[in-house]
Amino acid sequence: MVEFTRRKLMATSAAAAIGTGMLGATSAQEDEHDTLTAPYVNGSIKRFLTTARGAEVTGPFVFETGELLYSVQHPSRDNPEPFDRAGVGVIEGFQFEFDGTNDEFDELEPPRSERERGRVRSSAGEYRYLAAEGESINGGTERWGHPQTPDGTDVADVVDESYEGVGHNPDMNFFVSTNDDGTEGYLFTNNETTPGCITRTPIGRADGRWEADLENAMELENTDAFREIGGTKINCYGDLSPWETPLSAEEDYAHPRVGGLATVSDIVEAGSGVGLRGGNEFWNRPNVGELPSALEDIFGDDAWTPMGIWANTGTEKLAYYLGAEPVDRVEGENAREPIGDVFPNRYRYGHIVEITEPASDDPVPVKHHVFGRAAWECPEVLADEKTVYLASDGGAKGIYKFVADEPIPEYETRADVRGTLSAMKATEVGEGPVAETDLEVEWLELGTASNAEIESWIADYDDVTQVDYLETHAETDWREDLEGALMEADETVAIDGNRDYITDEEIVEWAAQYDERGPDSVDEDLRRVPFLETRAAAKEIGASVEFNKAEGIDSHDEAEPGDFVYFGISSLGGYMTDDRGDLRFDEVDSGVVYRAELEDDYDVSRLEPVVVGPNASDAESLKDASLINVDNVMVMDDGRVLLCEDKGSFGRSYPNDAMWVYEPPATLRVDSLAVSHDATGEVDLTLSRIPDGLAGGRVTVSVEHADVAEIVDASYHDALELTADPAVGDDGSSVAFRFADLDDEFEAGLEEGTLATLELEGTGTGATDITIDIHAMDDDSGTPIEPQPRPGIVVTGPPSIGGGSGSGRAPTDVDGDGLFEDVNGNGRLDYDDVVLLFEHLEDESVQLNDGAFDFNENGRIDYDDVVALSDEL
Repeated sequence: MVEFTRRKLMATSAAAAIGTGMLGATSAQEDEHDTLTAPYVNGSIKRFLTTARGAEVTGPFVFETGELLYSVQHPSRDNPEPFDRAGVGVIEGFQFEFDGTNDEFDELEPPRSERERGRVRSSAGEYRYLAAEGESINGGTERWGHPQTPDGTDVADVVDESYEGVGHNPDMNFFVSTNDDGTEGYLFTNNETTPGCITRTPIGRADGRWEADLENAMELENTDAFREIGGTKINCYGDLSPWETPLSAEEDYAHPRVGGLATVSDIVEAGSGVGLRGGNEFWNRPNVGELPSALEDIFGDDAWTPMGIWANTGTEKLAYYLGAEPVDRVEGENAREPIGDVFPNRYRYGHIVEITEPASDDPVPVKHHVFGRAAWECPEVLADEKTVYLASDGGAKGIYKFVADEPIPEYETRADVRGTLSAMKATEVGEGPVAETDLEVEWLELGTASNAEIESWIADYDDVTQVDYLETHAETDWREDLEGALMEADETVAIDGNRDYITDEEIVEWAAQYDERGPDSVDEDLRRVPFLETRAAAKEIGASVEFNKAEGIDSHDEAEPGDFVYFGISSLGGYMTDDRGDLRFDEVDSGVVYRAELEDDYDVSRLEPVVVGPNASDAESLKDASLINVDNVMVMDDGRVLLCEDKGSFGRSYPNDAMWVYEPPATLRVDSLAVSHDATGEVDLTLSRIPDGLAGGRVTVSVEHADVAEIVDASYHDALELTADPAVGDDGSSVAFRFADLDDEFEAGLEEGTLATLELEGTGTGATDITIDIHAMDDDSGTPIEPQPRPGIVVTGPPSIGGGSGSGRAPTDVDGDGLFEDVNGNGRLDYDDVVLLFEHLEDESVQLNDGAFDFNENGRIDYDDVVALSDEL
């Protein structure tokens, strides 16, 4: 039997006949690439701009006019004005045409002079700031990118510790239009600081020029509504929802409670967390920046630096932002005396924040606790308004998916939003180099809950302060001996864990119940675990929490099944390349861009590499011409993708980050089909993304196993006037097409067109690939087209059971789980199905189809399968 994966099963009408579950197998078609090692591009990329020295390229946004806006994040202070300051600006004098091709601009040459390296350069147009860090806004009461305390004091002026970076790290930009032509509205910009910042700036376009109204801009984090949800932390990239609200991602690197690939179970089994605990367990420690040296004093050679501990620094700033009274401080250092009145709740950070009512006088922030808690770089909310993909930045992190029970805007309030959170488990397909190795994806359900439920769980920890860290974990009275109490508390937390929050024992018990009962049947008091300790929970159940810097996810705004969603991995290294865990790649330290095809339910089950960067050992000239360390990705409406860099130094001839525009290849796709035994169904052969039209071509479509399904007929699309009759092979295993587009029906810029339709008949139970061989294909200029073939699959259900004593109808899979409960083929599960299976259990039609009737899942057909089917009634 060949392997079958659900990734290709897209034909919903036929799937209803027999279901869409696994039956057995087919081999995945291997793409042949000219270059099998890094760097590699499936399609083409072109450098559009380079940013100012020291800056990342972040927050790309393309207006309806085709004009590009993005952030200059943390540029060098040595750059000439205005590029010595961070800011947000627009490229003037150039507009993307949304025609699917990069022919509209010439590739930008790398910067060579010091002058070129110190400024923003683009292939077409000139970059101009709309807003810059520290500028006066909101009638002079605020500064752009600066959070304040409740009394209006800039947080940077409250703490004595160094507070570099305030306003210097703008990232996300999304525009919410307030008029019909998309030329007036509000620009929402993130700033990666603690406390986090989200700035709303009115902007408009008049006389061919965008302008910002800084007088009426505002820092949303300084409103009461934001303080009521605890404010935000390190706001990174985000998304614009299909219902036109900005979503800001909190990149809380401090969230890990265990380091690397370690699990909480490892700590419990070892009886100690020394060397394993992550930084979040020390969240409410006073002066947490001193923890690494304190652990050295306590544990000597066994000391370690807890993962993410650096991101815990700044909790005092959050406390002051929320209204805590400043405590006695030592000049130039963080607080020494613990804060005991107002302190941030660690479970309120690391969320996706939606700005509802974005154009009102008082925008309302909502934290979607149901999405889980991590160092979110970005979410991607799909057009079904239910499915959300999420990437957590940093090393040893996960990729997640949330699916709401109903479309999110249809809930009466956001608090009612309810759904299921899942974590990705990825498996490499084959053992080749990165450029030819796909990832097979399985989603492991973590739990189901609503925002309101999770909010109630989080609130249980609202009163935990720095004083609790000492009084919970040390016997020494901190008022009499602060240093002694700190040492005792640090040792206790390092070994036994922080008792102020969810404990190790609770997480291990949750995992044990999950394994025994499933995610929906754990004890009520343990349901909080996967939503508040998402990374730790995912690790316990075997998810692939080893991705290294997953920094971008996007699809075009109206993406539907058959379209692609892109995943950017900034640096494919670390735990993705060692000999532990699920992923054991060759290192590509400059990153990889994957894409995944959306299935009928907006699921993805396979990631394929489309851009692979160079390695450090490659030549400088090769690095100069390659994408390095992709960060934000943005898919334009025509399917092209903006790829933004965050590379630092990587051996190029120039130090600047760049923005590239990726043009995907043309695609020739054949549909998938689920068909009953001896029945027939149709699939289309479809050509997508042909920016320069189609002249004609010659193509062969084949089924790998004609004993599962045969091609019985084929026809061309009516638009193709000059064709040779489809030549179906005698054994039904292949059909050859030859055609010419005389009437230019497949014109330049066509997103998708049907070339032909194939009729297939299910001949035997199982599954088989439908593959495509492209012998020749030319565009309207006579240039060869090399579309990427996208194979389909045919799944044929088992034959009718019982011969003359049966119904004569083929069994069906009524719930799509791959098992054919409807044994008599009447379209439902009933007692007659149990009887028919019992009476014909020894027949070949049952015994030879264990994949269809193995209801107890023990790998064979036996009488317990009859019992298991009866239990489903």
